[in-house]
Amino acid sequence: MGATIARIVIAGTHSGVGKTTIATGLMAALSKRGHKVASAKVGPDFIDPGYHEVATGRPGRNLDSWISGAEAVPALASNAAAGADILVVEGVMGLFDGPSSTAEVARIIAAPVVLVVDGSSMSTSVAAIVHGYHTFSSEVSLSGVILNRVGSPTHEDALRAALSPLGIPVLGAIARDPSLTWRDRHLGLIPVVEQRQDVAKSVRLLADAVERSCDLEQIELLARSATLMPPGSLPETRRVARATVAVAAGAAFAFIYPENLERLEEAGAELAPFDPLTEKRLPEQATGLYVAGGFPEVFAEALAENRALCDDVRTRIAMGMVTWAECGGMLWLARTLNGRRMCSAVPADARMTSTLTLGYRTVSTLGPSPIARVGAQLRGHEFHYSTLEPCGDGLMVQRSPGSGTRTVARQAGYTSRSLIASYVHLHLGADPSAAEHFVAATAARAGGIGSAHISSAAEPSTGLA
Repeated sequence: MGATIARIVIAGTHSGVGKTTIATGLMAALSKRGHKVASAKVGPDFIDPGYHEVATGRPGRNLDSWISGAEAVPALASNAAAGADILVVEGVMGLFDGPSSTAEVARIIAAPVVLVVDGSSMSTSVAAIVHGYHTFSSEVSLSGVILNRVGSPTHEDALRAALSPLGIPVLGAIARDPSLTWRDRHLGLIPVVEQRQDVAKSVRLLADAVERSCDLEQIELLARSATLMPPGSLPETRRVARATVAVAAGAAFAFIYPENLERLEEAGAELAPFDPLTEKRLPEQATGLYVAGGFPEVFAEALAENRALCDDVRTRIAMGMVTWAECGGMLWLARTLNGRRMCSAVPADARMTSTLTLGYRTVSTLGPSPIARVGAQLRGHEFHYSTLEPCGDGLMVQRSPGSGTRTVARQAGYTSRSLIASYVHLHLGADPSAAEHFVAATAARAGGIGSAHISSAAEPSTGLA
């Protein structure tokens, strides 16, 4: 991408204001006009980028200054926008919220910000809200407002009149419309992979609504007014070996960052996708297994009934198949999930709860693992409504500041020389080391090195493999 690519950030006053609706609709409307649109989401999100992909026809990416480091964000944004002529970035929570806030990412990539405001249940007060966001930080370029959930033309006129003295252009006003309401699940929007046709239909409705109610020409001009992208750099991934890695795919395990797969390929992996819902065996040639997150609990019955695959996974992991499982992937490898038999490759039982565990995490490896040397620190995030008993003791998991809990650190996760399974999701965009270690371990295992010995709370770590 050129350093002057058009780019814009769609922010919100708070969560639930309609950022995803408007950002996705804007992406689709611009694509409908013939633009090559790239997308990114601020923060560690899997679901919103899937909707972006439907709108743009290309994978959605993530920009996170806490996980990746601020210095890497411009390069990640450049990679996200490669081959496109406009980059639309959807923010997270409220504009200034979180360790990797929308405001910080917008500042780092020098992008103008459009603020989405829920106009329902207010009129003149909208001016006080927008004025506060506009003046809170001189480092953020608040360049426009889109009003959402507007009740009527009269209501729209009142909101516009209140905002007029501020001199911040109102770039659109979306009417309150039940057809634009997105279906929810406990982690947010339902993943695209579960109902792609329905999502595609909804995205077309969003595109029409944005095209009808927003000034697309003015939004394009604003995006093209962005100054030069600040410099940024990413470490080069070393090609360490050749190995075949089976990658769980399909509806149950859709939470995979594209960068993670790219780093594995750059390190020398040949990826062999398989669907745990339908296939009876792992890809025969694979000596490594990567199972990322998703909603295994939604598909628990089908996963449990696929005994042939569960038995194959358990046997091959016991024989030393190099395995990396994150969150939902770990639940599938457990003995049971909500009482249903799973793979029994991890000596623990999982169950869903009503308590959300989320936040950024720093992970330290306490023993051998296939993704890092002993004592290495990695940054990631947790986001789940489940527990695992016993929770394991292979990693020291440190909660970041602002995680909303008094617990500072805890031991959790399962590790051995050939296996790591934990709740923590890693994003390898700016740190390819985990991919390099995993491919090297997979290639070494293909050469016939020993069998796995899993460290857990029930079975103390010995450091042996």
